[in-house]
Amino acid sequence: MERSTKSLGNKKVWLVASVAFAFGALFVAHRSHELAPLHNDASAESAPGDPAANAADDSRDDDEPYVFRIPSGEPTALSCEEARLIVEQVRMGLAYVPEAVPPAPFANATADWLDPHGLLSLAKDAPTSRAIAKAAPELLADLEGRRRRRCASALAPGAVLEAWSNELRDIFDRGRKVAASVDAKTAALEPLPLAGTAKEIAFEIGRRIGAFEAAYGEEGRAIGDEARRHFFPPLDKDGWAKIVLASAVRAYVPLVDPHGEWAPFDEESHIYELDLVSHPPQKLWGRAVPTAVGVRVSDHTAMPFVDGDVVLSISNVATAGLPLEQVDQLGFATTESVPEATRSTTSDKPALSAVVLRNDKIVLLDFGRTTGNVTVDSNPEDLPSERVTYGDGDVLVITIKDVHDDLGDDLAALITAERSRTTRKLVGIALDLRGNGGGSTDGAIGALSLFLPSAPLFSMKRRDSTIEVDRAMVPRERDRWTGPVATFVNGTTASAAEMIAGALASYRRGVSIGAPTFGKGCAQEYVDDDAHAGVLRLTTLVYALADGSPVQRVGLVPQIRFPFQEDADDDIGIEREASLARSAPPWRGPDLRDPTIKLQDTPWPPSGGVVGPCKEADTCRALRLLGGPKRVAVAKH
Repeated sequence: MERSTKSLGNKKVWLVASVAFAFGALFVAHRSHELAPLHNDASAESAPGDPAANAADDSRDDDEPYVFRIPSGEPTALSCEEARLIVEQVRMGLAYVPEAVPPAPFANATADWLDPHGLLSLAKDAPTSRAIAKAAPELLADLEGRRRRRCASALAPGAVLEAWSNELRDIFDRGRKVAASVDAKTAALEPLPLAGTAKEIAFEIGRRIGAFEAAYGEEGRAIGDEARRHFFPPLDKDGWAKIVLASAVRAYVPLVDPHGEWAPFDEESHIYELDLVSHPPQKLWGRAVPTAVGVRVSDHTAMPFVDGDVVLSISNVATAGLPLEQVDQLGFATTESVPEATRSTTSDKPALSAVVLRNDKIVLLDFGRTTGNVTVDSNPEDLPSERVTYGDGDVLVITIKDVHDDLGDDLAALITAERSRTTRKLVGIALDLRGNGGGSTDGAIGALSLFLPSAPLFSMKRRDSTIEVDRAMVPRERDRWTGPVATFVNGTTASAAEMIAGALASYRRGVSIGAPTFGKGCAQEYVDDDAHAGVLRLTTLVYALADGSPVQRVGLVPQIRFPFQEDADDDIGIEREASLARSAPPWRGPDLRDPTIKLQDTPWPPSGGVVGPCKEADTCRALRLLGGPKRVAVAKH
């Protein structure tokens, strides 16, 4: 689970994010920043014994769209003091004592973050990686404050970068002058060259820029100058040393916390999974391909863009040579996002504008002036389901792909609709959580509230042994489900999905079927860093289930072991939380179960052998096991 606290006046925002299993266990998330809170979880601040305080609050202000600011277009840089403040905040804020950071992976990750286009440190002819590797041990000592000097270790790589960037800029300028053989349209539309040395790529980008300038005159030259500045920033060694320090901080955080990350405010959007929130921001495009002069956009472009536009600038920020993280942030649109320096002195918000290349012409697009936020369409998350014959009634099998903010509301609506859809009685609900990497804490609590109203759900322990408790809300009477419930789980069931299956098992409220789960029982908080330069995601808590069972590095063992055939191949060799280096240790919490809360014992009735048909044969096989002897859920040790 990932959980975020961000002060917004007197409010806190709690969030959780999902797992990207293609990359082992990369956790990404979303957060509210400054202007628009995503949602407010009253249970975080109310007394554990006060279920009324956790009732759904329809008055909360989570209907506003998420807001990001327009990036500056400048490379990310930190002073020595700022870098040390962030590293100290990370080391002190973790839920556990961090291990030492090895210099080799630290140097590699620093070089990676330093180089948005593979020219400055990653290219085979770039001298920068060697300089960073040589400086890595002293750079680590400077970041961690083990030396009193002013991060002098960053100066040597900074000097190498100054000389290398100047050399590449000169090569780029030479290419700019020999562009006659390059077609301007091709130059503008083609992706950046990937093969070759940094010198070869710099020359080719220059050729393309030159062709564009020749075709579009003064407008083209303005774009070319910005591309030159973005690809090869004109900095001295001190300026480059600050960029090295910022890259080093970005490298450092995941090396002490596999679920942690730091991002500057200009690039914060890439660390959040915004499609899980109730009211996500509008995305201006689905796909952006960097070219020499900008980014070519496609896939569900939003007005006034059209597929195939090459976006040259947005809100006076040229896109040529921008890091992909800043390009991504430019892809989120709201008139609130214009920098303060450009805000109108009137009550109207300033117009958001863009310059694009469309049909070989440079076109100015005006988003228009508005007195309110850009309208954001938000449709309820789809919950695939099937109704399966089970004995004298039906079982509703609901596939939950991720735990989005509104999961509780969407589940309630679906169950209500299915209750009245046919004359056959709904006798049970199976929540299919296989492959569900997690999602929103609010979504997990909202879903569990339908089955465990007002029950204490999880205990969260901080490094100082402070324990916080999350409690289920009190849903409307018509939304409660008092019948049998079950969960399907496997090795890729993680985070908030484990919370749902684990809470139901802790109270013996819902039997789990499948394979042992991923085992992510740590929580991340999202806060502005102490240097006021960006956002931190940091593992600050470890959680346990209501009966005290640990989840972190342990996972859940289903009450009924069942080999879902479609999961068999995927489950082999899955990297679990326990295999992640430097992840938080497990923690057994207190027993939170409140004996005064009477939960109805709802065992699954026998099916009498009458199950199905099902879309998947394994679904019917699993459902046939539910009417057997009741078993007690245990955590894996």
